[in-house]
Amino acid sequence: MLFWKRIHCCPPWLKRLSRTFVSPCFTTGFVFLVFLLFMLLMLSSYSWFPRKLVNEDNLKLHNIRVFKGKKSNINNSAWIAKNMIYSSSHEKPQDKTSQSTQRLLQIMPMGQLRAASQGVQFYDYIINEPMKCQTHIPFLILLIAATPQHLDARQAIRQTWGNENVIPGVQVVRLFLLGRHTQQTFDIEQAITRESMQYHDIIQQEYLDTYNNLTTKTLMGMNWVATYCPHAHYVMKTDTDMFVNTEYLINKLLKPDLPPRTNYFTGSIMKGYAPNRNKDSKWYMPPDLYPGDMYPVFCSGTGYVFSGELAEKIFKITLTVKHLPLEDVYIGICLNKLGIKPVPPPSPSDFNHWRVAYSDCMYNRIVTSHDFRPHELVRYWNQLQQNRHTCA
Repeated sequence: MLFWKRIHCCPPWLKRLSRTFVSPCFTTGFVFLVFLLFMLLMLSSYSWFPRKLVNEDNLKLHNIRVFKGKKSNINNSAWIAKNMIYSSSHEKPQDKTSQSTQRLLQIMPMGQLRAASQGVQFYDYIINEPMKCQTHIPFLILLIAATPQHLDARQAIRQTWGNENVIPGVQVVRLFLLGRHTQQTFDIEQAITRESMQYHDIIQQEYLDTYNNLTTKTLMGMNWVATYCPHAHYVMKTDTDMFVNTEYLINKLLKPDLPPRTNYFTGSIMKGYAPNRNKDSKWYMPPDLYPGDMYPVFCSGTGYVFSGELAEKIFKITLTVKHLPLEDVYIGICLNKLGIKPVPPPSPSDFNHWRVAYSDCMYNRIVTSHDFRPHELVRYWNQLQQNRHTCA
């Protein structure tokens, strides 16, 4: 009886429809389900997409530099950061056009910017500190060109002139600018990551950390200021082998009680210098890079100070200035194109690109002195703090 019901309970037309449609529909549905699963797996990681398929609305131009060629107004070499940037605190990817991009687009149409970006090299932020200026406007940002392996130099600076609390009530931000070590190892990466998580003062990007990339490093620092801290009053660019009397710099030269200056650039003034054509020299300048007989006035790269808004202006003008490996000369050329002349410091002895013989009274009234090892930096800084009032 039950067998009869299973066979004959359905009308004949329904059995024919079942045979016609059920099997093909089942097969089609199964194939469609497999396809959906495959697409979900692919979309879970966008790394397989071609790099050039980037939405222009989301393009982040954190790192742009364009070289001027012999036969074109804008050369085809530039550095543009990817549109996904992470901080050392593992912030979420940013998906909006950056402040830096918006300001660049005000002076250069997207078409021109795209044309300048052919043959792009991408310099990711390996470590970033985008929230550094969110709670306050710094009076002074210290951009310190460092190398990945010199942890002892960074520690010495943190303990001495790079202490962000060096003057109570005056906001100071310390940042070490790093590229990628030429022989980067897992141990080096882990050490820098741990250091960053402890101090939150490292900006590291994907360019190779070499002497010839010092211009890149400096411009990336200026780009960081223009993007994440555009309202800083003053910026100082210096190196890890420098002694910097930040107290004298802030109180006697920059003077927090006065309104911040604009278009201000000062340091050890270098005037009347000619390009070095000796191919064996560290400072060799090929004639095809700079054919002129004399450099414009510039400040020694060992330490110079400028008003905060100049970071953006200098960075923008690099879109039309041919790249040079000598960072301080290159910044001087950019200033010259902007029509800004470096201002001599109040005293010719304030900024020194050589090592000044130490004495308490001498170091109490200078800004910079060159060629210090980490242990010397700590020793002389502590001595200066103990005796600074004797020569005030």
